[in-house]
Amino acid sequence: MASNTELCNANIVAIGGGHGLGRILSALSEYGSLVTGIVTTTDNGGSTGRIRACQGGIAWGDTRNCINQLITEPSVGSMIFEYRFRGTGELNGHNLGNLMLKALDNLSIRPLDAINLIRDMLKVDTQIVPMSEHPADLAAMTPEGNIICGETSVDELADIPQRLYVEPAVPATKEAVSAIENADVILLGPGSFLTSVMPPLLLKEMGTALKNSKAKIIFVTNLDKENGPAGMMSLETMLHWCERAMGGRHLDGILTDKHHEDLPARYNQIIEDLASSNHEWRHDREKLKHAVDKLVVAR
Repeated sequence: MASNTELCNANIVAIGGGHGLGRILSALSEYGSLVTGIVTTTDNGGSTGRIRACQGGIAWGDTRNCINQLITEPSVGSMIFEYRFRGTGELNGHNLGNLMLKALDNLSIRPLDAINLIRDMLKVDTQIVPMSEHPADLAAMTPEGNIICGETSVDELADIPQRLYVEPAVPATKEAVSAIENADVILLGPGSFLTSVMPPLLLKEMGTALKNSKAKIIFVTNLDKENGPAGMMSLETMLHWCERAMGGRHLDGILTDKHHEDLPARYNQIIEDLASSNHEWRHDREKLKHAVDKLVVAR
């Protein structure tokens, strides 16, 4: 069992997007501001994609999702932030949280300022940092050599792409790089591998910081197979992609719910019961917390 001193002295960084990152951040909410979530900002679908199409800027959906899962004190503010419009007009399908973040972004010097204003309003201690404060899209090269752009297009590919990149090559947020440099434990995933986990790793400064990091870097597997091209990838291929993006830096462990016999012996498989009792494909928050607690003590 981890002691309070050991847990309170650990800086934890989680990298990803959407529901997966939100899940792990909510599991680690007791660590408070010692946890930093680095959020993918390349989504171009749904409400956030529509906002980007008419207003520009970074994608806010994954950030909003993470903040939603970190709200522990229901309030009028949290109800407003989580509200989604329904109807037949232009607002149909828009999440008010996305619109609030975009409005605050327009009124702020930096997108990170907008996030911090919302965090303060909703009493969220966990630090949320966008991977970049510059708008960019996820792009992929198909096996035929064609270039396609946009997360939604990547998800619809019929085959595994030859490579991914962020277009344009935007700089990483300096706070994200600093968090990696000062981390004791870094978690990659869970979540959509190609569109949530990989985009932050593709930024030059992020890859370099991960390569040089003294932290324990752990890949957290999904509990169910993905749809789309990521579902065609073996776990070993995913791990290779991560390590390539980190300049060849080896992962220190794979947090998983079952032993993967096909993985090379050099991968340290940390096997834990992680599934929710209600949904086998969803990580249980308490089980995730206990698993990360063990990683913190063993660092």
